[in-house]
Amino acid sequence: MEKRNLRKERIGVVSSSKMDKSIVVSEVKRVKHPMYGKFVLKTKKYVAHDEKNDCNEGDTVKIMETRPMSKTKRWRLVEILERAK
Repeated sequence: MEKRNLRKERIGVVSSSKMDKSIVVSEVKRVKHPMYGKFVLKTKKYVAHDEKNDCNEGDTVKIMETRPMSKTKRWRLVEILERAK
């Protein structure tokens, strides 16, 4: 049996689903400022592959690292955790 490397997974909210078979997922982290101690929100955006076009804006999704599919797409949709209300 062949051993695969572990792939990174992220959980975020879909901020755009206007492209065909692609979504933009925003991941928000709370990071403590090194000097002042205040918590700061850091946002990171990922372009992910959505094969069935079933995500909408506001959905909470899980994405996984994959091979490069285009210039910016290096992630793919694993599952939809929660639908937007």
